[in-house]
Amino acid sequence: MIQNRPLFIAEVKTLSPFGWKSSKTWDELFELANQHGDILSIHTDSRWGGSLDLIRTARSRTSKPILAKGIHALDKDVQEALDAGADMVLVVGRIPGIYLEKCLIEPYTVAEMQSYPANTKVVWNSRDLTTGGYKTETFEQARSIWPGWLCQASNIRTKEDVKTGADALLVGTHLEEYIAS
Repeated sequence: MIQNRPLFIAEVKTLSPFGWKSSKTWDELFELANQHGDILSIHTDSRWGGSLDLIRTARSRTSKPILAKGIHALDKDVQEALDAGADMVLVVGRIPGIYLEKCLIEPYTVAEMQSYPANTKVVWNSRDLTTGGYKTETFEQARSIWPGWLCQASNIRTKEDVKTGADALLVGTHLEEYIAS
């Protein structure tokens, strides 16, 4: 939280494996994210238009914190993202064996969070990364069992979409629309 508002993680995303493609270039989206975000989210996964080189490029253009966004299935992926210049790394569906304090963990289900260490920073993504559709479990359900730091992600178009209890929000696909709201 910053001054009674959630941290704004502005995502630089040019495409998704579910058919979405931005009308803006990576550079245009980076400028927008850098101007408005508290933290910049830069993809490392090529399916979302990302790479480690884009982390390096972003690091050379900003002093703001950078979140390496991707699945990061192995601890070596976490290390590579940090080595490329990320300050934090999103890890999906697992607890990494290294740098937990620098990781944001995205569970596939609410039940997964029940086994997380208390100091874990959690991202609740309303999108199912296996299908691209919406999860049946909600942010409110995640918040009801997770008392710690919790970030709301996906399907945020305007400030009115931000849920009570979000410590942070991650906006990518609808970045321009969110900023305009």
